[in-house]
Amino acid sequence: MDTTTGRLAGKATFITGAAAGIGREAALLFADEGASVAVVDRDGDGAAKVAAEITEAGGTAVGITADVAVEASVAAAIGNAEEAFGRLDVLFNNAGIMLADDGDAQSTEEAVWDLTMNVNLKGVWFGCRHGIPALRRTGGGSIINTASFVALVGAATPQLAYTASKGGVLAMTRELAVVHAREHIRVNALCPGPLRTELLMSFLDTKEKRQRRLVHVPMGRFGEASEIAAAALFLASDESSYVTGTDFSVDGGLTSAYVTPE
Repeated sequence: MDTTTGRLAGKATFITGAAAGIGREAALLFADEGASVAVVDRDGDGAAKVAAEITEAGGTAVGITADVAVEASVAAAIGNAEEAFGRLDVLFNNAGIMLADDGDAQSTEEAVWDLTMNVNLKGVWFGCRHGIPALRRTGGGSIINTASFVALVGAATPQLAYTASKGGVLAMTRELAVVHAREHIRVNALCPGPLRTELLMSFLDTKEKRQRRLVHVPMGRFGEASEIAAAALFLASDESSYVTGTDFSVDGGLTSAYVTPE
């Protein structure tokens, strides 16, 4: 691994939810493209393991334990990353949850709603709240917030709290993009389609549920976490220097299939 070359050479990156799934794939890919990576996760052992994998391959990484639903934890994590790397160029607010008891408006309990919002929406806000000042100190940078295709269309399998939280992420992303555009801070929402990750497969826990989701995907398959990481790499790199405020869909054509022709 040569950190002097690559699409993110010289950039310091901060990725939440990086012990598994999209976050892990992004951490490995970013490092392979020359970035220093703060591998952040509530699972401290998992974060340390991914960071060790990067350093053993010749890259630069630190594992940081943080709970994105707790503001002090997020602030400390960003401070630790800045201290380790001396700067912050890319903030990837990726951590999220999808609870099995998340259903429709009648069946979803308030505790499920609150926990989902605290992690998926408030966690992104905390990341931006404390990450934007760090990006300002660098002179600008890229923020990537993980939303979802359900922020754009309804979910066939009810998951109301999750859908509402991701809609909030998308709306917040658009506003922050406008507010901070003249500060050379780009803010984009990554909207994955259904992925073959542990998070989604544990929610779509029957063949019927999985087929109900897949029937809407023109490509006829679940996406891979590595495919979303590749999209995040583009948004993190200078190749997307004129891209901000977007809902960047990587969904196998799913949202297009929902569009009704005029």
